[in-house]
Amino acid sequence: MLKISYSAVRRALKRIAVKILLTWEWLESGVAFDLSSDTVRANPYATYERLRRKDPVHYSRLAGGWVLTRYEDAQAVLLDHHRFSNMQGRSDYGQDASLLDLDPPDHTRLRSLVAKAFTPRTVAEQAARVQQIVDELLAGAADRECFDLIEVLAFPLPVIVIAEMIGVPTEDLEQFKEWSNAIVLSLEPARSDEQVRRFRRASEELYEYFEGIIAQRREEPKDDLISALLAAEDEGDKLSHLELLATLELLLVAGNETTRNLIGNGMLALLRNPQEMERLGEDPALLDTAIDELLRYDSPVQLDGRHLLEDVEIGGKRLRAGEQVVAAVGAANRDPAAFSSPERLDIGRREKSHISFGRGIHFCLGAPLAQLEARIAFAAVLERFSSIRLAAEPAYRPQVVLRGVEELWVEVERADELSRTTGANTPVIEPQGPLLDIRGESG
Repeated sequence: MLKISYSAVRRALKRIAVKILLTWEWLESGVAFDLSSDTVRANPYATYERLRRKDPVHYSRLAGGWVLTRYEDAQAVLLDHHRFSNMQGRSDYGQDASLLDLDPPDHTRLRSLVAKAFTPRTVAEQAARVQQIVDELLAGAADRECFDLIEVLAFPLPVIVIAEMIGVPTEDLEQFKEWSNAIVLSLEPARSDEQVRRFRRASEELYEYFEGIIAQRREEPKDDLISALLAAEDEGDKLSHLELLATLELLLVAGNETTRNLIGNGMLALLRNPQEMERLGEDPALLDTAIDELLRYDSPVQLDGRHLLEDVEIGGKRLRAGEQVVAAVGAANRDPAAFSSPERLDIGRREKSHISFGRGIHFCLGAPLAQLEARIAFAAVLERFSSIRLAAEPAYRPQVVLRGVEELWVEVERADELSRTTGANTPVIEPQGPLLDIRGESG
């Protein structure tokens, strides 16, 4: 007897529908933006270039709106919160109180409550603690010539830092990772039913987790963000309980995801451009411009959506009120009209600033913290290892909005171990890519 798998039928029909929509796009403009493509997720930049050349103001039915790939267009949208709103109706999974989904005056009110914890001066006071965490994490891999840099450094560093600032136990790292990986799926423009269930469940579990910590802080306040936000909640109209939960969720997830991707993507870019790694090792004064360039070159945030409040004209096309507009941050950061030889990594680049942290009122609240963590992390890697190379070709996580590698396996030689032979217990992973000696000796 023939058994019908309705889920398989549904998947097949969805694939057919996607092909029809993409064909429609291509017939209209000569180019299509396939958000579901593994190729685009692995490397979206060739697609961005075709969009910018053929149809820079492109209507994507899979993205559900207009995709802008030119720097000036994307920047203009991010700067103009009066016409391009962040309130995009994501309340279907209880996130409507997040800073990401609000316009003034609610956005202004909530941001002012949190912003003082992320000022450059306040963040600078975290430098010693960040350095300590980085040293401890790298020391944990001291006996390994081959390890996953994401697992060892890029993931735990930002989670520990933001967890301590918020006031939640850092021993729950793996649980935070599981929740974070599920919740970021809510940002994806094309989500499966299973992904929707995952991020709803993760959000509910994280809210329940925060409720326990909040109850403790009500009884015994501490010098952390939860206690500070609770004080604001007690003042009445400054912060509701739902806004408190949503703000804590945003801080924990955003504080983890973007910095993890900055460190992972940035290190991969340097490993694939050994001359720039060597240049940075020889001149650590370039570290700040290098981090800006790494943010531009492979941005942790690739797409940033807005909701049109009124009709506008962009690039000769009429966009209507109620439509979605997507600023393709990753594409804008490689626009040749803004950056010379944009496909080339140049850690000394001094041109227009990247828009990886956004623009305007929604400029990334945690940008100073992310830059501090990246600066200390990269400096520690450069100082500790005399040579470093890819041990396996990394795969990017299956997402298009937040871009980052799943794992980053590297083989290293420490600066104080140049004369030692490799231990017998070293994991055997066939190297891919050139060995780079940071001091300039390649082999």
